[in-house]
Amino acid sequence: MLTEQTKNSILELQKRYPSKRSALIPALHIAQAEIGYLPREVQNEVAELFDIEPNEVHAVVTFYDMFFDQPVGKHVIHVCKNLSCMLRGADGVLKKICQRLNIESHGTSADQEFTVIPSECLAACDRAPMLLVDDKVIGPISESDIDHILEEAKKSSGHPSPVQMAEGPHA
Repeated sequence: MLTEQTKNSILELQKRYPSKRSALIPALHIAQAEIGYLPREVQNEVAELFDIEPNEVHAVVTFYDMFFDQPVGKHVIHVCKNLSCMLRGADGVLKKICQRLNIESHGTSADQEFTVIPSECLAACDRAPMLLVDDKVIGPISESDIDHILEEAKKSSGHPSPVQMAEGPHA
């Protein structure tokens, strides 16, 4: 499923790290950017590029909520569910977004435009409650901001490019 260009990008990325296994997470971002998610077939290809067992890659994919093993919407909204965000109203924000899109959390809207994911700390506690919409940090927000946020997201291109993450410390 991965193109030769993507495979070559991953192999080049491995050279930037002292241990090629250290490049696994950025490599998964590159692979996911190609088709939008990481089905088992792609996970197996990545495992082969790293000379590791496919289950090791699958464990990483299923551990982090920034990776998707099923198709997701054009726009992914991560709602921080960590303590500081929840204390400042993130639960109401999550509920309002899901109601507005007529989906459950972890769901994708019928038009395939949005997927909503409650996520652990998104490292912006000073902006609580906050969202990560594609690659844009938004916060603090309130329930009254939801319609505007969704409209603005529709105007954007969607999922972020993996380039910033893939550059790594040795770029």
